[in-house]
Parts: sequence; C-alpha cells; structure tokens
Amino acid sequence: MSDVAAIHILVQKRIQLKNEIAKIIVGQDEVIDQILICIFSGGHALLVGVPGLAKTLLVNTLAKALGLDFKRIQFTPDLMPSDILGSEILDENRKFKFIKGPVFSNIILADEINRTPPKTQAALLEAMQERSVTIAGERYGLDLPYFVLATQNPIEQEGTYPLPEAQLDRFMFAIKLEYPSYEEEVAIVKRTTTDSKENVNALFTSEEIIGFQQLIRRIPIADNVIEYAVTVVGKTRPANNSATDFVKNYLDWGAGPRASQNLILAAKAHAAFKGKFSPDIEDVKAVAVGILRHRIIKNYKAEAEGLTEESIISNLL
Repeated sequence: MSDVAAIHILVQKRIQLKNEIAKIIVGQDEVIDQILICIFSGGHALLVGVPGLAKTLLVNTLAKALGLDFKRIQFTPDLMPSDILGSEILDENRKFKFIKGPVFSNIILADEINRTPPKTQAALLEAMQERSVTIAGERYGLDLPYFVLATQNPIEQEGTYPLPEAQLDRFMFAIKLEYPSYEEEVAIVKRTTTDSKENVNALFTSEEIIGFQQLIRRIPIADNVIEYAVTVVGKTRPANNSATDFVKNYLDWGAGPRASQNLILAAKAHAAFKGKFSPDIEDVKAVAVGILRHRIIKNYKAEAEGLTEESIISNLL
C-alpha cells in the first residue's frame, strides 16, 4: 500500500476512533486530539487538571478503542521502583524468577506522578525513554506501542515532588484539562446517572498502530517548516541572539532541541489527521502550545504580572 493511501485510511480511522470515544467521553475534543497526535507520533503526555475530569475514564476508553492493554498506577509517597517495574522472587525450584510490574503494558496511566519520590519517578521515566527496564542487570523490553499518560493535580502541592525540568522534557505534550461547559456537564450527568452502558469497539491492532507511527515519520517536510520550528524554539531561550525583549523580560529558561524534534513529529501527525501529505507552518503553530508550555520557565516578573505560558507562546508565534 502506498503512503498516500495509508494517510487516507488513517483519516477515516481517526474519525471512527473519535466516534467510539464519544460514546463514553463528553467533550474534551482538543484534549483527545492532542493525545492521539502524541500516540501516533510515538510520544508521551502529561495531563494537568483538577480531580473529577474523567482522566482515568478517558485513558481507559482510549485503550479499549485502540485495542491495547491498559494499566493504571496510583503514585503515592511510599511507592517503590519495584512496585512499578517488577521484581525478582525465588520460585519453588530456588531459582530467581522475574515478576513483571504494571509498567509492562501498552498504555500506562501514571496517576498523580508528582506524589511519588524522585527515585520512583526516574524508574518510570527510564521506561518511557528506553522502552525497556533493567532489573538486576537484566534488560527487559516493553511491548510496543508504548505510551505513558501521567497526571498532575495543579491544586494540592503540599507533600508533592515536582518533576524536574529535565524529566518534564521527556513528555511530548503537556495537556491542560478544563472544566466542561454547562451543556457538556448536563450531558455528562444524564449519561452517568443511569444504568445504560455503551460498548467500545477495538478499531486497531498493535501492528497497525506501529505501522501508522512509522508512516508519520516517513511524511516529507519542507526545510522552511523545519527552520520555522527551530526558530520558534530558539526564540524561547533568553540568552539566544534571536530572543525578543519580551522573552528576555519574562523567561528564565527556554526549550531544548527535543522541543524542535517534537514540534516536527507532532506537526506531521496533525497534517496526516487532516489528510495532508506534508505539514506546513500552520500545523507547527497548531501543536506549539502543548509542546512548549512545560518547557519554558517564567521569571518572577512574569508571575507578578500574571502572564501565562500560553500567552508567552502566543506572543512568540
């Protein structure tokens, strides 16, 4: 099958996928789009939102519609790396046997990742980066496709361990969940207070998803679009010659090269979902906020003036 034909199939499959998810999830259209871009680009996502916005339900529904295994890990202060990676035990023959932890699944929901100490956070982040884990010197590969969706509660910060910037950089997208609109909340209450249940159909196999991930990497892209993405990322760095006075006034730190890579991959997926055979600058702009918002660090002046990361990125674009 040609890549052109494969993109047409991907467009149709995405529409079917969103229809399946809509059986369970009301609204959250932009959030779902960003998560799908992330999955088909081979990245990971950080979800930031208050409790009760159906984060777990969304990921569970998504896993069913994609035909993938799903595990949820509740991160707590006493969680150890072995609790998520697995551990070796002595079997009845007095030989060591490795028991796999919940990290061995296609889709992982790392719930409230900032509630666990850095040692346990780092164990998950190794799995995200390497797609494998090392236990007692033995390397174990993870099943592909592999996607981590971590959540953070932006309200309760007492007793939390914020992710360092280097670890935040491992996440392709930081996605903000907002409260539903009045109409959406009415629909949610109607749907969730009866005994009727919708069945979600699996639309993909693991092999199909991996094939679409490879397709998105093969999509050609013009040099001027790559140069635009790299220029935007460069402008977030206050010490860079291309940085504007606005950035120098309000940012302490900017995004690294991984942001440029993720901008291009996400722009390719965004274009493919729209049925385009090559991304343009508009596709880069469409994904820029989700990719850059967790990679820039505001200074005290920006905090004092109430500037958000989104407004700073909009100014750059």
